[in-house]
Amino acid sequence: MVKFGEVILLVFAIVLVSCKTESKQALKTETISFTKEGELTVMSTETDSIKANFDIEIAETEYETQTGLMYRKSMKEDRGMLFIQPTESLQYFYMKNTEIPLDIIYINTGMKIVSFQKNAEPFNENTLPSNAPAKYVLEINAGLSDQLGLQVGDSISFSRN
Repeated sequence: MVKFGEVILLVFAIVLVSCKTESKQALKTETISFTKEGELTVMSTETDSIKANFDIEIAETEYETQTGLMYRKSMKEDRGMLFIQPTESLQYFYMKNTEIPLDIIYINTGMKIVSFQKNAEPFNENTLPSNAPAKYVLEINAGLSDQLGLQVGDSISFSRN
């Protein structure tokens, strides 16, 4: 004679096996493509000459600033993302879910570069502070700020499309 506990155990085993045999679909993620929303120029304070021009995406909503360049596989060298913060204050960025190494450039309300976090490592969740109050933050490919000779005190200007 079969006991009630054995029936329950048998039903549980059948359900468990049937759950494992269900087909599982691969998770598909969409590639996030660059959307040009403006242009940004970096000027040398010393020589008043243009050091760099970038096509930029602009992040200013809470969702945009929290997501930033996460989940991107690459970014062309003449592109970047400009974050516009609600107020000028110390800024704290990190590289969670960011797959490409970046230079993070902190800029004050006077449009002057105040500090850098260079060669930020992908997926690193350590805080990368601005070291001075900033209203804007520009992210570009790692190594570009040195390659272009960007310095604290250089200025930026940007326009929206």
